[in-house]
Amino acid sequence: MTNHAEDFSLAAALRATEGWDDPDDPDNPDNRAADTVDDWESGYADADPDDDLTTGELDLVERHELRRVAGLRTELEDITEVEYRQLRLERVVLVGVWTGGAISEIENAMAELALLAETAGSEVLDAIYQRRQSPDPATYIGRGKVDALREIVQATGADTVICDGELAPSQLRNLEDKVKVKVVDRTALILDIFAQHAKSKEGQAQVELAQLNYMKQRLRGWGGNLSRQAGGRAAGGEGIGGRGPGETKIETDRRRINDKIAKLRRELKVMKGTRDTKRQERRRNEVPSVAIAGYTNAGKSSLLNRLTGAGVLVEDALFATLDPTTRRTATADGRVYTMSDTVGFVRHLPHQLVEAFRSTLEEVADADLIVHVVDGSHPDPEGQLNAVREVLAEIEAGGIPELVVINKVDAADPLVVDRVLRREPHAVAVSARTGDGIADALAAIEADLPRPRVEFTALVPYARGDLIDRIHKDGEIGTLEHTADGTRITGRATEALAGELAAYAV
Repeated sequence: MTNHAEDFSLAAALRATEGWDDPDDPDNPDNRAADTVDDWESGYADADPDDDLTTGELDLVERHELRRVAGLRTELEDITEVEYRQLRLERVVLVGVWTGGAISEIENAMAELALLAETAGSEVLDAIYQRRQSPDPATYIGRGKVDALREIVQATGADTVICDGELAPSQLRNLEDKVKVKVVDRTALILDIFAQHAKSKEGQAQVELAQLNYMKQRLRGWGGNLSRQAGGRAAGGEGIGGRGPGETKIETDRRRINDKIAKLRRELKVMKGTRDTKRQERRRNEVPSVAIAGYTNAGKSSLLNRLTGAGVLVEDALFATLDPTTRRTATADGRVYTMSDTVGFVRHLPHQLVEAFRSTLEEVADADLIVHVVDGSHPDPEGQLNAVREVLAEIEAGGIPELVVINKVDAADPLVVDRVLRREPHAVAVSARTGDGIADALAAIEADLPRPRVEFTALVPYARGDLIDRIHKDGEIGTLEHTADGTRITGRATEALAGELAAYAV
């Protein structure tokens, strides 16, 4: 059997294609294809929910991905995979020494220590403090308080004791021997928070340098006998048991720490050169710089986001952001300046941190204006102001013009805000969360920015519109008039810009 194909007719084929060029014809294959495309969904039509998040919000999500739970008590328990991926909370008891001042000062100090402990990832079970003229040189607190502390640790099941002060190595060792749990001081606690929150390479190197400087003086080795082991002929007449390796473990650890410290300082020196190059470029262009400084958790990052739209991480926690952020912004009349967020300060900021973060803190020391942010809702805002100014004086930034910004007025006591405003004549009150007072803060910042030094009067040809644009960005315009020969303009400019305008001076 054979198949007979239908006879082909050119005329019939042409008649079948009639109307294909008509866009309204439903038989047009192009229209059918378009309808198919419009009706088809790829499954990826929905936008990624993270597309609209700022960089700071993404960092906050990443930081909270591992939630801390208090359910894990020992490694012997049968735990699920979900619990295994979560962090175990340390159970801590806080200890302080009250050496003078009002009782509110030690209460505020202990409350701040509790916030630091929670930020580091621990659960505060109890807190005690002792009234003394000075801390005990052997155990920080007196013998009776040590016995009471040991009973509290045993009753609560705490595994860590945190002391509100920097303890000597002997005090740490003696206190641990008495209470039989780990003992850390305020410096180690702050260093641990910094280690958790540092993200940039420079920030991580600075934190590691501070930690190594802290640990170098607190090495224990393998006990007193090995720490005194001389080895070889140097053992003298000690005989059996006195000869051995020429270098003990504690000496080896100290040497390795010193080598690592030297390496980190070399790396930070290179990073400092990069930062200095950027700073010199701003100086060459005479771009004013504003540094936002203040106590930790005062709202510096929130204020930077509100003023410049930087989108940096914001969290209600101590030392939430460590890495400095610089944003370029402009005044209402077009003058360009930079605004930098810096690491927060705290009472008794460890000296190791000040030294390690000195290159970062130079952003504050080299600024033209310091915006000093203080938490208006804090119980002691005046204490915050004094603590920050002590650090500013230490980094030789005490003589820089300062604008005090009282933040969080939406949650603060109006009487406290009024008291601080009377104490600080050059201050404004704002709320970075609601936006109240932000316009006044911007106006105060613009008024305090350094003005260009050179006055000029020039007739700029219309062909040099680039000069007019630079005057708007880098200078200050007094009068501007469009004439037949060009733009007649008076004002103030930087030395470099005034040199270019000299050819058109009138």
